[in-house]
Parts: sequence; C-alpha cells; structure tokens
Amino acid sequence: MIESFRRHHPFVALKPRTWIERVIFWGGAVLVALTTILFAKLCVLGGHTFKELLAAQPYIPFLLMPFGFGTIVWFTRHFFSGAEDSGIPLSIAAISSPDVADRSSLLSMRITFGKIFFTALSLCMGASVGPEGPSVQIGSSIMYTLGKHFNFTEPQFKRTLVLAGGAAGLAAAFNTPLAGIIFAIEELAHSFESRNSGTVLTAVIIAGIVSIAALGNYTYFGHTSVMLSLAQAWKPVLLCGIVGGLFGGLFSRFLLFFSRGIQGRLGFFIAHRPVVFAAACGLALAGLGLLCDNSIYGTGYSEARSLIEGTQTLPRSFGFMKLLATALSYISGVPGGLFAPALATGAGLGADIAPWLPETPFAAVVILGMVGYFTGVVQVPITATIIVMEMTSDQSLTLPLMATSFLAFAVSRLVCPSSLYHTLAEAFLEKHTRQHEREEPKDEPAV
Repeated sequence: MIESFRRHHPFVALKPRTWIERVIFWGGAVLVALTTILFAKLCVLGGHTFKELLAAQPYIPFLLMPFGFGTIVWFTRHFFSGAEDSGIPLSIAAISSPDVADRSSLLSMRITFGKIFFTALSLCMGASVGPEGPSVQIGSSIMYTLGKHFNFTEPQFKRTLVLAGGAAGLAAAFNTPLAGIIFAIEELAHSFESRNSGTVLTAVIIAGIVSIAALGNYTYFGHTSVMLSLAQAWKPVLLCGIVGGLFGGLFSRFLLFFSRGIQGRLGFFIAHRPVVFAAACGLALAGLGLLCDNSIYGTGYSEARSLIEGTQTLPRSFGFMKLLATALSYISGVPGGLFAPALATGAGLGADIAPWLPETPFAAVVILGMVGYFTGVVQVPITATIIVMEMTSDQSLTLPLMATSFLAFAVSRLVCPSSLYHTLAEAFLEKHTRQHEREEPKDEPAV
C-alpha cells in the first residue's frame, strides 16, 4: 500500500531524480537523432564516393573491395570488437540481459565511433549494407552511456534506456517515428511494459521530431499514390507474400547457418583467416557487380526508388544479385545493416513478379515485393508495413501491405522457424557467458 502510494502520488513527479531521468531521456533522444542524422549523411557520402570511383574506373572494385573489406575486418577485430555486423542483435542482447548491458565492451562510445566510421567506410568500399541496423546500436549505446554517466544502476531503468535509444535511432535513420515505436515493441523488446511505454514513446517522438526538423518530411522512396482494388490486390499479395517470405526465410536461414560455424576445412579457414576470407568476399562481390551492371553496390535506395518511379531500367537479375551481394557483405564481417539492402532486394523481386501481373500497376507490385521480402528476412510484419508505408508516404496500399507482410511472415517461419536477430542475440549471450566464466578466477583448493 505504501509503495503504491509513493509510486502514484503526484508529488513524486517533483522529485529531482525523476526530472533527471526525464532530462536524460529527452536530451538523449535529441543526441541520438543528431548523431544518427550525421551518421546517415556520412554513409551517403561514402556511397557517393564509391560511385564516383566506379564511374572513373569500372574495374576498380576488383582492387578496392578485397583490400577494403580485409582492412575493415582487421581493424574491427583488433580495435573495435563489437562494431562488426548489423548491431541489432547486440542491442537485443543488452536489453535481454542486464548483466550484458553492464559490459562497456558492448555499449561503449568507442564501439559507437567504430560503428559509425567503419559502416560508412564499408559503403565507401561498395558493400551492400545500410545504416539503419547500426543506428539501433548507436542509439542504444548513447542512451546507455548517459545513464551510466549519471550513475543510474537499476537494471530495469538501464534496459529501458537501451530500448528507447535503439528505437529512437531507427526512427531517426528512416525518418519514420511510427516505425521506431513499432520496432521497439515488435522486435527489440518482444513485449511492452506499461511503466516503460511512455518513456520509450517520448524518446522516439522527440528523435522523430528532430529528424524531420533537420531533414524535412523526406521519404526515401518518394511519394506514391498507387491504388489497388480487392479484385486487383489478391494476386500480387499472394505472389509477393509467398516469394518474399520464401527468399527472405532462405536468406535468414543461410546467415544463421553461417553464424553457427561451418565444419571442415572451409570453417577452419574462415575462423583462423577472417581477414583473407573478408577479402575473398569482397572479390566475389566485385564479380557479381560486374555481372549486374554495377547496380548491386551500396544501400540500394536509389535503385529501389527508380523501380517505384519507373525512372531507371535495372537488369532482370537485380533482385537475386542484390540478395547475394548482401549475403556476401554480411558474412564478410564488415559493419552494416540489412534493412536498406533487404528493401532494395524486395523491390527487385517485385519487379520480376510484375510481368506476370500485367493488369496490376508496376509500382504497386514493386512496393508489395519490398514489404514481402523485408518481412521474410526480419520477421516483423507490422514494422515492415509501417516502414514501407511511411517511406513511400502512401496509405492507399495499407491493407495489401499488411496482407502481404503477414503472409510472408507465415511462409518465412516455415522456412526459418527462428527469428534472425533474436537467434543471433541468443548466440552472442551464450558466447559472452562462456567467455565470462573462463575469465572468472577459480577458487584455489583448500590446503
């Protein structure tokens, strides 16, 4: 009774510690948004730099990518361990386990700097990665560091900081505040405690406001107003849902298979020669790019937008080649996320499906292909629907988008029963626990 009175009494809101907590969340959300915006601009600069080099010398990827991938992996492994890969699994691990959230090696500003610099450098080298996944880890790290600076040690409060920071980072990266909120509920936490809901929502909304104020009401894929009647919608929904879920599930299954370690000589080579393996992945990616008219490098935003708007003709193999390019980039170990390349891959698969549906607007099939494959990879149907809807500024396809995403989710679950990010987070926690047990001093036997 007394605890309930203290918790709900109006004067509790006037306590200095309560206001400090609020200032941390509000100020942290602004800082996360500004950092994410600068990070996104740095990634855009990296992508443009690579395209300029490619325009000057079409065969430069065969030299630049093996050297660049190998160098990045060497630096991240030796000086910025924890900055590699997407970043979302590490944020999930920190949210799931307060003990892991306490480890500075996971959510430190040094790792944040490495994540920012080397993700942008990966794009400068032509990797098929995006900034959104890293933005989640960057946001979580900034929020956690603020809480640590103000000596907040309560495990639940630290968990909320990490959750709010990750959601705010995604909202600012995509310029989609609603998607950040849904992602926090659907993927990062898998649940939503009522006492934390207002805190997380406020942080994401503030980050979204800062992002919109700095970038304007910008949508990555332009503005569309495609309409589909029920008679038109069922065929593209069925095809894009099944194809997107199938390919997305296979992609996630491959990444999980690779993350568990490959047996035999190849597995030994990958484990003991990661820099050489990364260089080999870069060389293979350069070969794929040559076969696909150099259209599969970078985030894929411009290619997906051109498919939606019908302003550029891409090779028919773009969707499948982009899938392979993203897989090579991920297993190489260079930092970078999967969100943007997954959306571009889905756009390519939708473009491949469109000729089979001549009565359906081409742009509509491309958009449904995006949400289908994206859902197949990350298995978050509501987040996928909201992201695509906000990034195209089009609400007219809401019902077909939702139907496609839930169908793709069901198909992906049949192919890959385990969620990609959560399975990777669980593997990281197990590895971290074993490492911690080895580092703990053992009690000496009594004499």
